[in-house]
Amino acid sequence: MLLDSSFVLFLLPLLIGWVLDMLFGDPSRLPHPIVYMGKWIALCEHRLNHSRHRMLKGACVAMVSIAMAFLVGVGIICLPTIAAAALCSILVFFCLAGHTLRHEVAMVFEALDVSLEAGRKRVARIVGRDTQQLSAQEVRTAALETLAENLSDGVVAPLFWYALLGLPGMLTYKMINTMDSMIGYRNARYKDFGCWAAHIDDVANLIPARITALLIILCGWGYQLVSSSPLVPRKTLWQHIRFTLHYGSKHASPNSGWPEAALASILDCRFGGTHNYFGEEFYKPYIGTNPRTLTSAHLPLSLRSCLMAEVLTLVVCAIIWYLFYWI
Repeated sequence: MLLDSSFVLFLLPLLIGWVLDMLFGDPSRLPHPIVYMGKWIALCEHRLNHSRHRMLKGACVAMVSIAMAFLVGVGIICLPTIAAAALCSILVFFCLAGHTLRHEVAMVFEALDVSLEAGRKRVARIVGRDTQQLSAQEVRTAALETLAENLSDGVVAPLFWYALLGLPGMLTYKMINTMDSMIGYRNARYKDFGCWAAHIDDVANLIPARITALLIILCGWGYQLVSSSPLVPRKTLWQHIRFTLHYGSKHASPNSGWPEAALASILDCRFGGTHNYFGEEFYKPYIGTNPRTLTSAHLPLSLRSCLMAEVLTLVVCAIIWYLFYWI
């Protein structure tokens, strides 16, 4: 009975949710749990982020929000099996963002082929920086940086926490990541209130970001091996690993640099530079040294490497379930 229920409550929702994401992406017309998480965080920020003790209030909001997300997940898996499995499948679907991420990045490249202004407007949907003054190269670079970073945040990390703690772990991670994306900034408004949210997110992504980098390297290198007309010089697997180890820790974030460095190595290009966030210039150390001009021809290599990494993550999650429950 334990094996049967574990299959219904863990592996089956994982597979159904992933297939739904592959087919449909984020359902914009349906109520999305991440939206409600965002509304809760915005409400707390509006009510509490003022006057004294902002850091303490931000810490309390972070702890309460995390506990709420985890308890909601526990409550769902304690429902009758069929109802729990159905809700788990839907929530896994909502928590994964692989299809939408790839689609949005592809649309940036397509818009840029129409005009620079169209590309700037499109990339503004997926990045936090000011895009009004970006060049065509900077638009493509911003899109690919986002592809690598959000492969970790939107796919690998949710699956990692699902493999460890099931649906409660995945929902808790999404709450942590949503808090960081909303209040985890180092500007005057959020540096105190969002301090705990940012640091908790750093811890939650510590292992998934490095796993993502390894998966991008393996999948990108493997894809290049079988590609008949490589766009970039082929490197050995060790060269990709060495590049990522060298540049992964140079990013301002303790985690974002790792998947970005892995993709930069696969594309043999350079990420980073000075960007404008909320009217303030912010310098990101360069990842790589080759100022290669990126074009739409580089997009398939990037998307396929990330898609293969996503599939490999799913397979590893299924293997973890098999080993834990059957052996």
